[in-house]
Amino acid sequence: MTTILHIAASPRGAASQSAKLAETYLDARRAAEPGVGIDRLDLWQAELPEFDGDKAAAKMTFFGQGEMDGPRRSAWDQITAIAGRFIEADEYVLSVPMWNGGIPYKLKQYIDIITQPGLLFGFDPENGYRGLLEGRTARVFYTAGVYSPGAPARYGADHHSTYLGWWLDFIGVAQVETVRLQPSLMTADPAGDQARALARAAELPLQMA
Repeated sequence: MTTILHIAASPRGAASQSAKLAETYLDARRAAEPGVGIDRLDLWQAELPEFDGDKAAAKMTFFGQGEMDGPRRSAWDQITAIAGRFIEADEYVLSVPMWNGGIPYKLKQYIDIITQPGLLFGFDPENGYRGLLEGRTARVFYTAGVYSPGAPARYGADHHSTYLGWWLDFIGVAQVETVRLQPSLMTADPAGDQARALARAAELPLQMA
């Protein structure tokens, strides 16, 4: 059975445009594949630990700096427990609003917790980094209230999809489909943009089939 992990990065609940897109996709996916398992991770309700000094020190032991002592082992166990839920999924659905040109800080915190050597990526001095999650797929739903692709620079920059695209590639997730709902103040038909984005989200499972 396919397991989908839906990572909700907006705190707005049912009012979130990115969540509406993701839920439209997931509803269509359930209809196309009734046996699919969906695990929803609301980052604003999850208990995410701080990535503090012990966790950073535990990470660096994989690069030959220090030893995995008691406090570091305890910190690493926290990380592996959170990362395990991510690793067990076959597909990732991310609903992500743009905040100040980038991603919400809760999503960045989550990424910093789980993106660890031996879990999501490997490293060797000769070949550098390699992602460990080959074979997974991702569906990313991007929204913004001001920024829109092609808008003048005064309407903002995209450190939103560019960052997440880099991160997914870094951890080995190469099959990524995106849906955008990013009307700017110059958009002539925002309601039409929304309808088209929802239709695109609903069509994705059919394209996959």
